[in-house]
Amino acid sequence: MRFRKLGDVRVGAVGFGTMPLSIEGRPDEARALATVHAALDAGVTLLDTADSYHPPGGAPGEGELLVARALAAYGGRTDDVLVATKGGRGRTADGGWTVDGRPGHLRRAAEASARRLGATPIGLYQLHKPDPAVPYAESLGVIRELLDAGTVRLAGVSNVDTAQILLAREILGDRLVSVQNRYSPAIRESEPELRLCAELGLAFLPWSPLGGISRSSLDGASALEEDPDFGGFHRVARELGVSPQRVALAWLLARSETVLPIPGASRPETVRDSAGAADLDLSGEELAVLDGR
Repeated sequence: MRFRKLGDVRVGAVGFGTMPLSIEGRPDEARALATVHAALDAGVTLLDTADSYHPPGGAPGEGELLVARALAAYGGRTDDVLVATKGGRGRTADGGWTVDGRPGHLRRAAEASARRLGATPIGLYQLHKPDPAVPYAESLGVIRELLDAGTVRLAGVSNVDTAQILLAREILGDRLVSVQNRYSPAIRESEPELRLCAELGLAFLPWSPLGGISRSSLDGASALEEDPDFGGFHRVARELGVSPQRVALAWLLARSETVLPIPGASRPETVRDSAGAADLDLSGEELAVLDGR
């Protein structure tokens, strides 16, 4: 596993988004733990979760508790694992998502996350999404207080635009180390945010990084016929003898040295395949195919 920097921390170039292990459709406990352990075995040292990762009607923090159990049960080294969690969102009983950026809520949420993870300070705490009902500077001010209090070691923001990144940088200074936005071969609206992160030296963590690729496991000619928008990824994958998903993650890594994709997985074999992207070098010709040039 190759490494990249997240603030002053060195982490594996491909992380693991643990959301699929704790929301609706999640695997049983044994397979969930085996999936986390497979990620660690493959050299993954960045695990991403959130207090809102739980099934509808479940209790906040189920995903964090799962990550804590997986680390406790792992037979190998975990002192180099950075656990990233998020606060500021919630779930409704019918499966919807809410946003709550009120200072009091964020303070309580972070303290509860630290207890569930059994870690103070939290390695990386991310403001999950701006709350349109709360001035963003007020929400960020609480993150700064949590950093000052030692509850949080490093801070990140998520689902933000360039202006919000710059505001977060102004309020949090160099303790802001990451931005987590949706970005994938299919969804590239966060290109300006990715470029800004590269300029500022902030880690850019694409969530749902396999969008458009993971919807199909087709290969061969049928993939090009039924998945025409991403036929290049399948073609390069066939030529290299790897999965289209691994090619997609390697393409993301090639976008910038600050990119740290966090693909999800619910099976050991899937997370192992994703981790392999860290060691997949794409040629200029292959990247041109993937970029549609």
